[in-house]
Amino acid sequence: MPKPYPREFRDDVVRVARNREPGVTLDRIAADFGVHPVTLSKWMRQTDIDEGTKPGTSTSESAELRDAKRRIRLLEQENEVLEKAAAYFAQANLPGR
Repeated sequence: MPKPYPREFRDDVVRVARNREPGVTLDRIAADFGVHPVTLSKWMRQTDIDEGTKPGTSTSESAELRDAKRRIRLLEQENEVLEKAAAYFAQANLPGR
């Protein structure tokens, strides 16, 4: 997986794209900065969402959701280990063993 562009770089490219001169295309700006035009349009769309001008999941909400899912996965693994340990110790306490 390619390394993501730094946040400052993305913000600068979006700022330049928004303040472009008439007649300058997004394709030209993307080429000047060495990014794909689709990538630039995604950055612009996400910036609109983060600023509240468009509906959607903001970057901070996505990060919180990702962290919550990671925590849930860890807790489920811990719970599975505890259930197996409880079953093991329950077997050891059965009569005749």
